[in-house]
Amino acid sequence: MANKMDFLAIDDHSYADLRGILDLAKAQKPLARNHELPHTYTNHVLACVFAKPSLRTRVSFEVAMRQLGGESLFITDKEIGMGTRENVYDVAQVMSRFADAIMIRWFDDNEVQELAKHASVPVINGLTDLTHPCQVMADILTIEEHLGTIEGKNVVMVGDGNNLANSWLNAAIRFPFNFILACPEGYTPDEGVMNKAEAAGASFMITHDPKEAIEGAHVIYGDAFYSMGQEEEAVKRRNDFAPFQINSELCAKADKDHIVLHCLPAHRGEEITDEVMDGPHSVVFDEAENRMHAQRAIIDTVLRKG
Repeated sequence: MANKMDFLAIDDHSYADLRGILDLAKAQKPLARNHELPHTYTNHVLACVFAKPSLRTRVSFEVAMRQLGGESLFITDKEIGMGTRENVYDVAQVMSRFADAIMIRWFDDNEVQELAKHASVPVINGLTDLTHPCQVMADILTIEEHLGTIEGKNVVMVGDGNNLANSWLNAAIRFPFNFILACPEGYTPDEGVMNKAEAAGASFMITHDPKEAIEGAHVIYGDAFYSMGQEEEAVKRRNDFAPFQINSELCAKADKDHIVLHCLPAHRGEEITDEVMDGPHSVVFDEAENRMHAQRAIIDTVLRKG
């Protein structure tokens, strides 16, 4: 169990390991598109556990595992009742007997950490309220495809200091780029994550002025103003985030060759306009596809090392 490799947060891994995952994703992508990827993990099963529904996370992980020759299981929190009907240790022990790896999309990051601690098979964080590492790995893959490298680039996120912002801060600990978050007051990232990034010497800035943030941006990154579990805050958040909409006027201040990313789902007309979402700088659907390619490389890597 001590030698297994989990994928819970980006900064848990060395730059070399992260680069290895990205390079593997780049090498596998054309083979996967042409249905030529070798089935290196036949008779392997990935258990996919969901407390939150998802289009991209479910389909990308399930297809990725099949592309490697394995199988996947879709399991909801109602089946396992982790942390309620059954304690985390028991769930970890039982699932480790059934599956070769576990991907979990959950609310409580501490429970995912505990699951990984007690599981004897690799655990992949498909999203928690604290971080979203697989999404940001796919984003870095997309940036490098379109801009050549992430090194030295200004990645500007406009919106909430949420789990994505936290994972971008984690990424800035390992990759040499500048992360700028433009968010309303009261919506800054997790304090512990920011302190860790600062202590590690990551290059980042938090501002409440989107126009200031976007100056010279190579990457403009959007996300919904409210996420699953925050519906009751929707009206307040729409008001607080209204000045942070990604629109043509805002994007005009970015680098002329900038790209626009959005993790999806998008509330078109709220955090991003159709004109930007469907415009010439947008690569959001390349980004969505790259969830599968980045995650397949993560699955491949943890199974190989675990």
